Amino acid sequence: MSVLGFVGLPGSGKSEAAAVAEDHEIPVVTMGDVIRTECRERGIDPSTAHGQVAQALREENGPGAIAERSLPMIEAELEANDTVVVDGIRSDVEVEQFEDRFGEQFRLVCIDAPFETRKERLDLRGRDAGGDEGGETLADRDAREREFGMDAAMDMADVTVENTGTLAEFRERITAILTGGDQ
Repeated sequence: MSVLGFVGLPGSGKSEAAAVAEDHEIPVVTMGDVIRTECRERGIDPSTAHGQVAQALREENGPGAIAERSLPMIEAELEANDTVVVDGIRSDVEVEQFEDRFGEQFRLVCIDAPFETRKERLDLRGRDAGGDEGGETLADRDAREREFGMDAAMDMADVTVENTGTLAEFRERITAILTGGDQ
């Protein structure tokens, strides 16, 4: 059994890494799905209130609230799978929760990329990296993520992938990590 967690700032490549896992038929539990579900339960549009609801959940239920809600989903996937990926870890508290629950079976992968590279990627994806039309800028998103404890979580990583090369190179490196070829 192993649980691999992906951590990184917006646009770093976490979703692409999760897609690589899915290509290898490794289930992915996305912590953002917990937030999207909560948005819908509160009658709020997840596309506009995701960050605010994430912050509210942490304020209402503690800094580990989203990880806590993700644990049953991870454990359910582990019943039928040897490996599960957790996408979207945002804080050191969340990392500690996963380490407490899964012990040495938990491995944290930091995906890192420079600000300008991330901004370009988000622009290409049609995401609002620049804050046009009153949206949250990438710098604002980074600041919010850092308030959650993102920097501390990234510092706790067992391995860091610098996502500055080609997509093929990145996918190859993630494949090696997922298949145990990059210990």
